[in-house]
Amino acid sequence: MKKKLSGNKVISVVVVVLILALWYVATKLGWVDKKLIPSPHEVWAAFLSVCIDYKGHSLLQHLGVSMQRLFLAFGLAVVTAVPLGLLSGFSEKVRAAFEPIIEFYRPLPPLAYYTLLVLALGIDNASKIALLYLACFAPIYVSCVSAVVRVNRDHINSAYTLGASKTQVFFSVIFPSCLPDMFTGIRTSIGVGYSTLVAAEMVAANVGIGWMVLDAKNWLRNDIVFVGIIVMGVTGILMNVVLNLVEKKFVPWSGKA
Repeated sequence: MKKKLSGNKVISVVVVVLILALWYVATKLGWVDKKLIPSPHEVWAAFLSVCIDYKGHSLLQHLGVSMQRLFLAFGLAVVTAVPLGLLSGFSEKVRAAFEPIIEFYRPLPPLAYYTLLVLALGIDNASKIALLYLACFAPIYVSCVSAVVRVNRDHINSAYTLGASKTQVFFSVIFPSCLPDMFTGIRTSIGVGYSTLVAAEMVAANVGIGWMVLDAKNWLRNDIVFVGIIVMGVTGILMNVVLNLVEKKFVPWSGKA
């Protein structure tokens, strides 16, 4: 198993190296317009520049503000969507009350209702956090509902047969069975929230990694746009790695029969 995992990592590294090599060769030989796709050297120079300053803030400050918005919204989504999703999975009446609302807004593009949030909450951080919250909420809620519905009823009935109470059945059978699907929803949620970050920072922002990318695009600084995209991609991978480690630590039975 370890050899197989090592082999997979080697393949991943080789693919990344090939992409970087192709990028370098394409820009070096003029296969693409450098105004559209800057060279790796230009992107590195832009990275060093924005690490020091971009429009009054360093790259770390831009990233920090964005992470603060994202994690606040994500945390609120977890503490509200998990209990509501579990409750909806148990009760068809609760599910009937909330599911139409969530299924209505879930496929909507964030910009479709962002204007309403700005009108209701103002142009400051509240509307941005609300947009990210709504983006993060739906995947967690749906995964929790699905997890409860999929719990093996034979396990529940066996616990009742052995004299377990409803509370014991929930915490010893149902909740552990739901955790793998819940973590899948949580990982999906933070990815959806991160992809919504640019939209959240479009209005009345002057700091943030999403805003930096948008502002650089307006000034045709594609080198800085590439820096922002790469930074967001790398931080997204790191967040997913952390969540995977947390899942392996607290849900060791995930993926096992």
